[in-house]
Amino acid sequence: MNIGGHEIGVCSWSLQPANMADLVAQMRTLTLSHVQVAFLPLLQMDEPKREQELDPLRDAGITITAGMMSFPGEDYATIAIIHDTGGYLPDKMWEERRDLTKAGGKLAEQLGIRLLSVHVGFIPMSSDPRYRVLIERVRELAAGMAEARVDLLMETGQERAAELLQFLNDVSAKNVHVNFDPANMILYGAGDPIEAVKILGRHIRHVHVKDAVLSRQPGVLWGEEVPFGSGQVGPARFLEALKGVGYSGPLAVEREAGSARLADVGTAIESLRNAVG
Repeated sequence: MNIGGHEIGVCSWSLQPANMADLVAQMRTLTLSHVQVAFLPLLQMDEPKREQELDPLRDAGITITAGMMSFPGEDYATIAIIHDTGGYLPDKMWEERRDLTKAGGKLAEQLGIRLLSVHVGFIPMSSDPRYRVLIERVRELAAGMAEARVDLLMETGQERAAELLQFLNDVSAKNVHVNFDPANMILYGAGDPIEAVKILGRHIRHVHVKDAVLSRQPGVLWGEEVPFGSGQVGPARFLEALKGVGYSGPLAVEREAGSARLADVGTAIESLRNAVG
């Protein structure tokens, strides 16, 4: 499915599939043939089981736009809790998460995928000693990804766009870029996603289609995720902003809340169609 010059896909975890066969069945209902795949469940399988699990995707001719890494121990209950448990900053979890990410890079290479997205964690202020720690950890991962010809994509949300751009410049790795999620900017209270597209434009390699409403205490309390087209992102202006920075890659619908995921993904697709006329 192509809308406005973009291949339209879905994030596998959004549909909460029982397995890959179930994922393919739901994608067929939506007439989609592109997907971003959560890698952690696959990495937790032995190789024969993993190959068996992936067979339905191959048989259906599904294109994987990117992989997505998450980690045991990450807790999104509140912004404060994910601040302390997310990504690569917790020292006790660094080695395990480093090794999982490297394994994710190898899996991406095996599957012919060139993009692997991840929340690296909350970037400290540049004056904080932990800032340099995170830079070195991301550089180490980027070097491993480069050997597999994979780009490591930092997901937007926790930081304002200018802060993320500065971090990318300081990491200075040719294969570290951005998976842009407009709703995350709102959910975390990190600024206007449209302005963020303009700031991060040259680094955007993959995009989520997701929407949200700002909380009454931005940055302290989560905003509310809502079906795409009913929140504060604005489908038409979002697509126009992406066009303005020259992004023509895939758009993967992500829905992480609600009990009608399949219907909500369908609503997002219709919102995209309406936005392009």
